[in-house]
Amino acid sequence: FKKGETMKSKKGNIFIALGIIFIAGAIGLCGYNLIESKSAEESSKSAVMEIEQQIIPKKEEYIYENAGEMEIPDYILNPEMDMPKVKIDGTEYIGTLEIPSLRLKLPIISEWSYPTLKIAPCRYFGSVYLDNMVIAAHNYSSHFREIENLSIGDEVVFTDVDGNEFFYSVSAKEVLPPTAIEEMTSGEWNLTLFTCNSAGNFRIAVRCDKTE
Repeated sequence: FKKGETMKSKKGNIFIALGIIFIAGAIGLCGYNLIESKSAEESSKSAVMEIEQQIIPKKEEYIYENAGEMEIPDYILNPEMDMPKVKIDGTEYIGTLEIPSLRLKLPIISEWSYPTLKIAPCRYFGSVYLDNMVIAAHNYSSHFREIENLSIGDEVVFTDVDGNEFFYSVSAKEVLPPTAIEEMTSGEWNLTLFTCNSAGNFRIAVRCDKTE
């Protein structure tokens, strides 16, 4: 009888120990995610400031040189052109994205990769000049976590590094499986923003149409 009780006690202790390990692991993962999110927030704010510092002189020069003239921007004459970039700390950016209703202003990295997504949102596909750009970001609170809360008609503004502004409004929201790459990049949407949910088992896509 005592031997049986001892076995039960040992099993109970093992389950308790495993429970403690799992809880500690979850707390550690949560802490790691918070640190990553905070680091991404600081990197994004710094990059936005540097991008804007480079945009302002370009806009002032453009206005001065073309005062009184109707100058047609290069991207209208040649929509196929590469989007201009600025390099900050070794990373190339194509502009900034602002979502006023979420109080977000974020830098957009030229090309996406898993390491760069930890710094800032990235261009996943397309070009703002061709009206088919797709932007991906992690589900950080400082990046795209809240885009699922956007409402139809909310404004989104993209500014390229030459200071050209492109205005959009939210037209639709979709939930797609992680493997839906073609569905993410197809369609007639002028701009798409997407991120994974917290569990990583589906993607939230916000579709936007261009406005005047």
